[in-house]
Amino acid sequence: MDQSYGVAAYRSRQQVMKINDLLRRNGISSSVVSTPREISAGCGLSVRFNINDAANVKRIVSREKNANLIGLYRVDPSLGRGRLSVL
Repeated sequence: MDQSYGVAAYRSRQQVMKINDLLRRNGISSSVVSTPREISAGCGLSVRFNINDAANVKRIVSREKNANLIGLYRVDPSLGRGRLSVL
């Protein structure tokens, strides 16, 4: 069982809420979570999504062309300190 998940990190809380809503309207299950500490910049909130939806999330996020995006990441809790990788 893959416990990995995706995170979209933004600098703006407003953008986090907007993307979370946009993903849900496009049928992608998502939630607002605290940003992983390895991502030091930002507002402290990110959007969590199922890693299997990563391609669709990338497509939706890229259409938004928002400068507040810090990045899209894969989080694998089983890897400890090296648990974060760029999608």
